[in-house]
Amino acid sequence: MRGKVYLAVLAVILIVPFVARAEVYKWIDEKGNIHFTDDPSKIPEKYRTDAESRKVPKEAATLGVESKPSPPVTKAPESKGFKVQLSRKHGTWETEVILNGKMKKPFTVDTGASFTLIDERTAKELNVTVDEDTPIIPISTASGWGFVPLVTLKSVRVGEAELQNVEAVVLTMPSGGGLLGNTFLNKFGVHIDSTNEKMTLSPTEGKPSPDHPGGHSKDYWISQFRFYNQMLADLNDARTYYQRQGKMSELRRVDKAVQYFENQLNEWERRASFAGVPRNWRGN
Repeated sequence: MRGKVYLAVLAVILIVPFVARAEVYKWIDEKGNIHFTDDPSKIPEKYRTDAESRKVPKEAATLGVESKPSPPVTKAPESKGFKVQLSRKHGTWETEVILNGKMKKPFTVDTGASFTLIDERTAKELNVTVDEDTPIIPISTASGWGFVPLVTLKSVRVGEAELQNVEAVVLTMPSGGGLLGNTFLNKFGVHIDSTNEKMTLSPTEGKPSPDHPGGHSKDYWISQFRFYNQMLADLNDARTYYQRQGKMSELRRVDKAVQYFENQLNEWERRASFAGVPRNWRGN
C-alpha cells in the first residue's frame, strides 16, 4: 500500500480499539513541537519527567504516527499575528475554539495532525449531517480498511483568527472536546510560546507577486495539491481492496469519496490557474 493518511494518535486509539496495544510516549520540546516515540530512551533527558505515556494499537506503527514529529512551526511577526491563549493539559496544549459562530469547545492544538477533529456529539449539536452521502477518509488497520466521515464546518474561530469552510473528521471522543489540526493551522504561520502559554497565528496570504501567486508561497501551493492527490491515491487503494473483497456497499462509499476529492482537486486547479501558479507546483 502507498502512504496512509496520518491522523493524530488519538484518532488511531479510537478507530482501532480491538487490536493489541503498545506503550507510546508523547513529549513537547521548548519550541512547542509535539513528538511521539515508543522508545523512552529516545526522549531527551530534560523532557522525560513531563513525557506523557499512553496505550495505542501496535498496528499504529504501520501508520507512522508513533514517532512522527510535528512539522516545524514558523515564528510569526509579532505585529501581524493573532494572539491566542493556551493552557496545558496532560502534556498537550489546549485552546478555546468557536465552531460555526455559536459553539465554544476546548480543542487540543496539534500541528502534526492532518485534520481538525470533532466528536459525534458536537456534530449533532451543530446539526452537521453524517450519512451515506458524507465523504469519508480511508484508514488502514490490521483488519483491513476502515473509514471515518469528513464534514465541512461553516467556520472555525480561534481568538481573532477565523476561517470559513474548514474540513473536519468526526470521531467518537470520550473527552467531548476536539483537536485543532492542519485543515485550520496550515492556513497560518504558527508560533507557540511555551513560556507565556500563547500561540500566534499569522495569516500566510500576502500581496500577489511572481514568487507568491495568489499571495501564497510555493510550499503552500505544493502542500495543497499533495494533500488531495494523496487522498485520491489512498482511496484508490481502498477501492482495490473492496473490489477484491466483493464488498459493494463499501465500494459505493469509496466511489462517492473519490468524486468528492476529485471535485476538490479540480477547484484547486481552477484557483491555481487563475492565480498563475506554475504547473510544476501542482504535482504529487
